[in-house]
Amino acid sequence: MPVEVVSYMLSNKDIRMRLGFQLILQCAPFLKGIKVASITNVDRRHLKEFWRVLDGTGIDAKILTVSQERCMVFIYREAVLKKYLGRREIRRFLESYGYDRKDLDWILQKLSARVCQYTCDGMGFPHEIGAFLDYPIDDVKCFIDKRGQDCLMTGYWKVYHNPERAKMIFLAYDKAKISAVNEFLAGKRIRDIVCKAA
Repeated sequence: MPVEVVSYMLSNKDIRMRLGFQLILQCAPFLKGIKVASITNVDRRHLKEFWRVLDGTGIDAKILTVSQERCMVFIYREAVLKKYLGRREIRRFLESYGYDRKDLDWILQKLSARVCQYTCDGMGFPHEIGAFLDYPIDDVKCFIDKRGQDCLMTGYWKVYHNPERAKMIFLAYDKAKISAVNEFLAGKRIRDIVCKAA
């Protein structure tokens, strides 16, 4: 995608148009139903417009942390995320980090508290967030164990296992982004671009 198009869309005076394009650039694999969840950052002053962009999409959102100017927003589909978090290997991994309840609101509140704590302490992110973002759990574990070092390849996440599978997923993510961007530039609204049957 030409840099000029990205630059123009992200500087567009129409806030809703700009937020929609940002959402597509950052979260297309989620919007197209390939990923379970995603994260985006939204200027605090544009938060109401962001909620309007999500209106009618079937997407749920939780603010994980707020800085002076920006909100980190976790976007998901409730039923899909609950099912994913109920998978045995995901549940066991998250339990080892204290996510020991099944209530989704409680789990997301704990994630928010952990993100806020890490941000305040200048430590980046709690690395279990990779599990919430649908990264392969073996890669999340290795990233933590190896402190982000010695990966086999880097793309949407750092890959430690099965790079061929990761390449296929990265390709699917790229195709989702291209498709979503083209639909948006052709005039479709976010709610018409979003995959409803994820």
